This record gives sequence, structure tokens and C-alpha cells, in this order.
Amino acid sequence: MASQRRSSRRSSRRAAGGRGPYRIGLVSDTHGLYREELQVILGGVEEILHAGDVGKPEVLERLRLLAPVSAVKGNVDVCVKELNLPSFLIRDLHGVSILITHYSGMPEQPLPPVAAVLRAEKPRLILSGHTHMPLIAEHGGVLFVNPGSCGPRRFRTPISCGLLTIQEPEAPHTPPKFHVRVLDLESGAVLESYGSGA
Repeated sequence: MASQRRSSRRSSRRAAGGRGPYRIGLVSDTHGLYREELQVILGGVEEILHAGDVGKPEVLERLRLLAPVSAVKGNVDVCVKELNLPSFLIRDLHGVSILITHYSGMPEQPLPPVAAVLRAEKPRLILSGHTHMPLIAEHGGVLFVNPGSCGPRRFRTPISCGLLTIQEPEAPHTPPKFHVRVLDLESGAVLESYGSGA
């Protein structure tokens, strides 16, 4: 498991001591398609997290024009030799620990490898994809976020991505408040939403 997991405990763009709020883009299941609409919703984010099924390296290249990208591999990426991505990533962004993987299983019953990483790393948030269905659900103190798919349309699922906004802690040694939204890429409508500390 350790060989599949890479850990990065840094803030991506702003130096320590910078002032929030910090905006992080959440995407998944691009399947080789970069949508120009992403520039509108993700414009100005400091980092983009991609939960797999990238499809083509060109997608990551286009996303990197918006912000630095952290990505994991999905099932369609296994056969794309140019996409040498890990199965799991742990990011600590401004006090919010995030586990990124492609498919986590259900929040109430994560897949065994995911459950093992959850026990070992104890993240506050897990970002995954695979189902193409937007989801925000809290279980056992972990917030499970699926931003849906912003790749080719599949059945009647929406074209969507997510935004994570992290606020500076109001007092020392207190966890930061954060807000997660999943947005319809075509209409801008909020499909799912969660705010901590409210």
C-alpha cells in the first residue's frame, strides 16, 4: 500500500501565513476531454485536485494552465503509459487533510484498500470519482466528495466539478472552516453543498 501512496504536506501556491479564503478546484472523470467551461468555474483557484480517469495527459496540461494539479489514476488511466499516477494521494491544504483516490466505495462501506488508508491517514475529506454522480456525504467524521464527471456526457448524469473553499482559522489551534460545492458546469447550478463549522 505504501508504494501506491504518495504524500504531500504542503500548501500549493500561497506561502505559509497567507490569508484566506483559499479556493481548490475538484475534478474527476475527464476521460480525455478538457472543457473550456472549467476556466470560468476554476479560474483563480490555487490548486486543482483530479480524482482519476484523466484519459489523456493533455487534460492535465490544460488544467495546469489554470493552477498546479495533483492527480491520481483511474481505471481508464492504467493503459495510458504517459499517465504515471499514484492510486492514492494525501494532501494537507491549509489545515484540511484530503485523501484523493479514484473509487472509494460507499461512504458507509469504503473499499478495503481505501478503509486501510483512512485508518492510517485519518483525513478530514476524501475526494473520489468513478460513478460520474455528484455526491457530498459525511460518515464517521470523514466528508466524502465526488465532483461527478466533467468529461464526455454519460447517460443523464450532469457535467460537473467542485470547489473547496477553506477559511483561515478564527483562533490558534482550531480547525479551519471549509465549504464544498459541486456545480453544474453548464448552468452553474449548485448540485451538492456542505459547509463545516456552520
